[in-house]
Amino acid sequence: MTLFLLAIVFRVVNIQYIQGEKYKQLSTELTIKQDTIYANKGNVYAADGNLLATSMSKYTIRMDVVAVDTNVFEKNIAALSKELSSMFGKPVSYYENKLRRAKSRKNRYLLIARNVGYNDYLKMKTFPIFNLGVYRGGFIAEHKTVREHPIGKIAERTIGYDDFRGEAGIEGAFADFMQGENGLRWKQKIAKNQWKPISDVNEKEPVDGHDVITTIDVNIQDITHHALLKQLEIFEADHGCAVVMETATGEIKAISNLGRTSKGKYYEKRNYAVWESHEPGSTFKLASLMAALDDKVIDTSTVVDTEKGKIYIHNRKIEDSHRGGYGKISAARVFEVSSNVGIVKLMKEHYDENPEKFISKLEKYGFTKPVGFQIKGEGKPFIPTPDNKSRWNKISLEWMSWGYGVSVTPMQTLMFYNAVANNGVMVKPRFVKELRKQDKAEKVFKTEVVNPKIASEETLKKVRKVMENVVVKGTAENIYSPNFSMAGKTGTAKKFIPRTKNKDGEWVGGYYSTERYVASFAGFFPAEKPKYSCIVVIHDPDKKKGYYGATVAAPVFKEIAQKIYTTTPIDNQSVKDKTEFAAIDKDYKNYDKKLSKEYSLIPNVEGMNGMDAVSLLENIGLKVEFSGVGKVNYQSLKKGEKLVKGKTIVLKLS
Repeated sequence: MTLFLLAIVFRVVNIQYIQGEKYKQLSTELTIKQDTIYANKGNVYAADGNLLATSMSKYTIRMDVVAVDTNVFEKNIAALSKELSSMFGKPVSYYENKLRRAKSRKNRYLLIARNVGYNDYLKMKTFPIFNLGVYRGGFIAEHKTVREHPIGKIAERTIGYDDFRGEAGIEGAFADFMQGENGLRWKQKIAKNQWKPISDVNEKEPVDGHDVITTIDVNIQDITHHALLKQLEIFEADHGCAVVMETATGEIKAISNLGRTSKGKYYEKRNYAVWESHEPGSTFKLASLMAALDDKVIDTSTVVDTEKGKIYIHNRKIEDSHRGGYGKISAARVFEVSSNVGIVKLMKEHYDENPEKFISKLEKYGFTKPVGFQIKGEGKPFIPTPDNKSRWNKISLEWMSWGYGVSVTPMQTLMFYNAVANNGVMVKPRFVKELRKQDKAEKVFKTEVVNPKIASEETLKKVRKVMENVVVKGTAENIYSPNFSMAGKTGTAKKFIPRTKNKDGEWVGGYYSTERYVASFAGFFPAEKPKYSCIVVIHDPDKKKGYYGATVAAPVFKEIAQKIYTTTPIDNQSVKDKTEFAAIDKDYKNYDKKLSKEYSLIPNVEGMNGMDAVSLLENIGLKVEFSGVGKVNYQSLKKGEKLVKGKTIVLKLS
């Protein structure tokens, strides 16, 4: 027994003093750890200061029920349960039973609520028992940040993300700049392998990341998104994109990319405008016409015989959409009515012996290589050349002239059309204006000129005129408006079905479909002094409902242009409409009188379109302040209050 006692004493001394530090360190490592508090990433802002993406603080609230004195617990449990019931909607009895059960089980890490916002977190800290703090009240708050897009899913793929899904869009491109410096908090291991904060103070506070200011205009983005969405739904198309670009600067003011789900709904599936390289169809005819004009091998008055709208070249048929053809018409009219036969004949006559001359023009127009965006995922263009024997054949030149056998992205086409609108100066499209650290500009992105002059002034003047005529008396005359001017070109392309093996191992495809189409429209407005350029591309519309560029894509362009005209001041556009009728003036006066009589109380405008609500409230004598876009989901002056003219009402839009 003495020897046994001596052995125990030796072992105790050995553990306590000889190896004491070792076991203390091991104990600490097993029961205490550093927990990273992730910093908020920088914000993404629109050009006008509206938030496009931000980090929101969210809290998981837990409770160490054991830490609360029994008398304090019994005295305040009913009041705490009532506050929790009021905030989260469950019965008071639910929370009282839950807390009592946790007390009896000596739960030191009871889950109260997840994803609690910052304001609710502050409010919860004042609840009975919780207001005693972490040690006496058992209040445990674990902080995390989540990424939110205040304008919802609009432009989601371009705004992007940097998370488990990868790096996409603006957030992915500037992830390092936007990433902040993480903080530190100590946690202690408790029962059931759970970890709780040792104190409610962070050992190291996180430092938020830096901000990115984009070129996006929230109003134009909202217009573009809903114009495209409406048309996709009408024609039950597979997917589409629409982009609005400021002519002089290259700033992308709006970009919408919508794909269809199996349930027929649309969302930002991929960045089609940047990523998807495809055969453009007739929008490519502008490059063909402009090259021939600039080389002075034709003029807009050059006459070409389109015959009966159908010709064969090396046993391959080329035909116009207009049955019977157009006969003998000018080169300008070929473009205006989008005659495939006419443009092919012109290009064959003047470039068949020297196709490299035409291809060099395409290189000048920016079609032979990627644009080189700040964001990732740009598609690669393809332009065949005679030295590429595997991809060049006897009809390659002719097929290129009307937009087949080539592959370009919508952004490349837009950059080219924008250069025509910008007096031949080709500027690089850009999504970001500046990078900002603590409200100070770290880096400013200026307009980048890709090509100072893509064609002569004479050529540019001529093509701009025929583009305007496309809308006035050509394939897009269905969108003509006497109130504002537009210029552009329609495009309709059959989709090529690649050759693949089916489930039975048989080769299928390898042909142009007569059921699947790509409808597009590219152009600019106003036609005289363009402020914006725009492209709309819609894939696989329901053929029964329509598939031509004029029918499917052009109306989207018009709606975008029309709404920008009415909501955005454009210096060089004068409004010609003028009310000069006494009857109309009388109606306006009667309307004002009716408003003043009808509205003696504040009306309910919640659920109304924001523009309509502002118009109504201002007409009845209120001053209106609003934030956001879309429909009204909050009004500061409640329905039924007495109307006091001159008073300010605040609206929040969805």
